[in-house]
Parts: sequence; C-alpha cells; structure tokens
Amino acid sequence: MTRTAVVTGGGSGLGREMALALAAAGFEVIVTGRTERTLRETAAAAADALAAAATGEGRVAGGAGRVEYAVLDVVDGGAVRRFFGGLERVDVLVNNAGMGAPAAAVQDVLEEDWRRVVDTNLTGAFLCAQAAFALMLRQDPKGGRIINNGSISAHVPRPHGIAYTASKHAITGLTKGLELEGRAHGITACQIDIGNAATAMTERMEQGVLQPDGSIAVEPTFDPGIVADFVVRIAQLPTSVAVPSLTVMAAGMPYAGRG
Repeated sequence: MTRTAVVTGGGSGLGREMALALAAAGFEVIVTGRTERTLRETAAAAADALAAAATGEGRVAGGAGRVEYAVLDVVDGGAVRRFFGGLERVDVLVNNAGMGAPAAAVQDVLEEDWRRVVDTNLTGAFLCAQAAFALMLRQDPKGGRIINNGSISAHVPRPHGIAYTASKHAITGLTKGLELEGRAHGITACQIDIGNAATAMTERMEQGVLQPDGSIAVEPTFDPGIVADFVVRIAQLPTSVAVPSLTVMAAGMPYAGRG
C-alpha cells in the first residue's frame, strides 16, 4: 500500500527538503503552504529528481513517490478541515509550517507579532494535527504518525525571541498530548528539535547573532538534508515504535547553558 505524507510549510527550506526525501523514499507527498509559486517549485524539484533517478542518474530508496501541492494557510481552521476531509488517508503528517517575529525585548514585542507567531506555530500545528488525527482514526487500516517541528528554542530561549520560544515550548505539550491520546489507536507523535540547519532562515548565523551575554557571535550550521533523512527514518517506522523526541543540531552551536 502506498503511504501518504503531508508536509506543511513545504514550499521552501526544511519543508522542501523533507518533502523531497519522503518522495524519494516512496511516499505520496502533499506539500502545503500559503504561496503557490514556491509549492510548485517543490513539486517540480521532486519530479526532476525522481525522473533523474529513473534514468539512472540518481538514486531512489524504496521506490519512486511523487509530490503534489495544495495552497493552505494552517491558521484557517475551516480550510484545514476541508483539506484533510478531502484526503482518503494520511499516514504521516509533518507539522513544519512556522515563523518567527522581529527580534525585540519583552517590553517591545507587538501584540500582533505575538499573535501571528502563536497562531501559526502552535494553533496551526494543532489544527492540522487535529484534522489528521481524525482521519487516522477513521481510515482503514487506522493509525499514523504526526511529526512536529520543534526547535532548540523548545528547550532554551534566544535573547529577544520570546514569542517564538513560547510557541515552541508549547509544541512539546502538543506532541505529548497527541502521543498520549493516540496510544490506543496506533497514532504516534514525535517532536524533532532542530538547531541551525542551513536554510534561508539561518543565513544570519553566518554574520553573527545576539548571544545572552550581549555579544554577537557567528554560529555553525549543518546540512538540512540530514534533518530530512531523520524524518524519513521516523516516517518509515511501524506505528508500534514511538520516537517521542529527537534533537539534531550543528555541533558547537550554543545550546547547553545558552539561556
């Protein structure tokens, strides 16, 4: 049976890497996001990679899958429910859609920035997980896996990033709640906490970022394909195996003792 994976925030960055890796592993992948152009680019990149593999110019592990796309804003509950309601099944949901806010001290954080980050990173993840969970309960065979993109900020904060930090700490509670309620139904949940994968979001690390002691320091990054490989491995596990949490980060980045 072909397995289906949904990757939110799949138009660029880690979401694109995850989608391409899942397709290469044989999954039918649907990427979602707010920008059709970047979603089309992800689907096209997957088609090119799979075509190259089919002609012997590349390698596909587990058989060729494919990537389709759907424009979706995860904070729109009605749209989320309609999207998942139109699927026959979903074996894996990767809750990857997320955003940050402009760096600001606590007293300077704008309410609209706080709400936008929390709505996207937490409420959006919940709405997608809720809809996927309901589908996993009624599909035959039932069950599935939900992988939430956490962050090193789910453990320790960065200076002037309170909205993002709070939203990612909350993802931990969401993941644990999903894992508990899914236990009786073959639904597992995982939180993957990623530190400084080299994407557009982390380009500023190369110029230096604010540290807790007030200094500015360059931080190391690492290949985002490594994260995608972990996601594939977790997605391929039987639902009798749970991976509640996984942390992967650039060696030497500030983490232990950062806060």
